[in-house]
Amino acid sequence: MKVSPGRRARIALATGAGLTLALLVPGAAGAATGTPTVPTDLYNGYQPCATDPNAPLVLAGRGGVTVEGIVHHTDPTAYRLTEQFRYWPVSDPSQVGTVERPWAHQGREEEGRLPELTDGLTYAWQARTVDATNGAASDWTASCYVTADDTFPDRPPTVVSPNYPEDQASQGGAPIHFDFGANGVPDVLGYEFSWTGTFSVNGADIGENGIPVYHDPFADPASAVRAGGLGGGASVDLIPPSDGIGWIRELYVRSVDRALNPSETYRFRVRVKPDAPKITALSHAPVGKPITFKFTPDPGVQAAGPVTGYSVWRFGSSEPTVVPAEPSGVATTTLALQPGETLTVASTSANGWTSQRGWWRDDTDTGTTVTSAQYPIGASGDAVPGTFHFAPKTEPSQIAGYTYSFSWSDRPVTVPAGKKGELDVAWAPPHSGWYYLQVHATTKDGVRLADTSYWFGVN
Repeated sequence: MKVSPGRRARIALATGAGLTLALLVPGAAGAATGTPTVPTDLYNGYQPCATDPNAPLVLAGRGGVTVEGIVHHTDPTAYRLTEQFRYWPVSDPSQVGTVERPWAHQGREEEGRLPELTDGLTYAWQARTVDATNGAASDWTASCYVTADDTFPDRPPTVVSPNYPEDQASQGGAPIHFDFGANGVPDVLGYEFSWTGTFSVNGADIGENGIPVYHDPFADPASAVRAGGLGGGASVDLIPPSDGIGWIRELYVRSVDRALNPSETYRFRVRVKPDAPKITALSHAPVGKPITFKFTPDPGVQAAGPVTGYSVWRFGSSEPTVVPAEPSGVATTTLALQPGETLTVASTSANGWTSQRGWWRDDTDTGTTVTSAQYPIGASGDAVPGTFHFAPKTEPSQIAGYTYSFSWSDRPVTVPAGKKGELDVAWAPPHSGWYYLQVHATTKDGVRLADTSYWFGVN
């Protein structure tokens, strides 16, 4: 189970200002044999507790701090155990408070929640095991130390890029180098960044026996970087995401302090010059037959890092076909396309850069030429029998037949083409009015060609 600090649900806790345990009745029936022993595995904010008073753990104190430990008893069957936590500001040890976790399980982490802590103060806390059947209690653990920090960085970080100056069109192909600065905030611990404006949620995984495994907030180099020192800067090299068409990207950056309080976000705009590859059709095959394509990288992209391949998307496909490139960055591939089909192609470099997409469309007109002496297109004619002549705009020898209808409500009719790939259709109007003839040809390979519409009227 994954949790964020302060988010794991538990049974309600009893809180108080003193050290007296309520409802502990010495000599109660069913008392366990043996004695309670000191809790182990102490955590606060899902991180191991700090036992050095000179190096306390810094946490946000607002809303309280989660503390936890594992209770123990010399009798393994003892079950009415309470884990008690006491805490106080180091500057005033007389201000002691307590919280309790009743019905604590042996061998598992049980948690309490210290009330909201005062910003800037350092607190000590301890835990002990209490046997609720007889009131017996273990010794207190050694102290853990926490400093409450609810003061957010008051300025956004500074963000500069030497090779992609902010809001200036730059040649793409190389990773973008960013330098982050604390902008004078002394307790900046590191920086979080995102191309979407959404930042990672820090937290912990709950492992065996409920022991938390805290996530280092700077472990993922794709989303965060630790400062060189407290209040220091950091540098990263990033590849912007590619959606194929956009040449403007924004990097969102914020600094975080030791309690992971974030600053305001700085938005750095990156402009990349058009860098899509060139797509060239090397052959002009009949409709539906394979075509050989050549992909040539943008010269600036190739100079920044060798292009190793191309991602090719065909119309309607969600996953691309990957075509490897030659050492020169050029690649060739052969594809059988449908009439009017569009290709989009992006290059990928050895350094991880993905270019914008270039596109290619088969603009061959595969419609049908329709003519009629009796009913010219767009005009009205007397109600007489007419003839409509269908002729292909592509290679006639490839045409197998035509499918047509004269009205929206008509069922389409398919008729084989003549030897020259043409067809004459005799038609008599059933009534006056406007008619909408729609026709398309089909090749001998079964490829459906483009639809053609033809309007005419009957008086």
